Amino acid sequence: MTEYLRGSCLCGGVEYKADRKSVSGASHCYCTMCQKQHGAASGTYANVASAGFSFEKGAELVTEFHSSDHGRRGFCKVCGSTLTWRSTQTPDRIAITLGTMEPEYDGPVQHELHTDTKPHWLPTA
Repeated sequence: MTEYLRGSCLCGGVEYKADRKSVSGASHCYCTMCQKQHGAASGTYANVASAGFSFEKGAELVTEFHSSDHGRRGFCKVCGSTLTWRSTQTPDRIAITLGTMEPEYDGPVQHELHTDTKPHWLPTA
């Protein structure tokens, strides 16, 4: 197992790494904001320590959208890839999108959040 989780945006302009040992869980979030941000049924994230996260390339290409009073969604301003979600209420943690990781995330997804807005068109099994 590698020491770091690594990933990048679609255009390759942004690359990041996060300390694998700091992962405190992964989740599928079905809130309507994640659905709109990702253009999909959910946003899927691993929660890591902010202190162990860094942009290795293209930090100047990352911008944030303030989607709520505390939520900040980070994305590449060139290709639009969603990269992070963070809360001003928990500045010691940052969530990184599993779909941007290389190699593919190999840990479990333990939680489903906001299942009350989970799309009805998703398969049930």
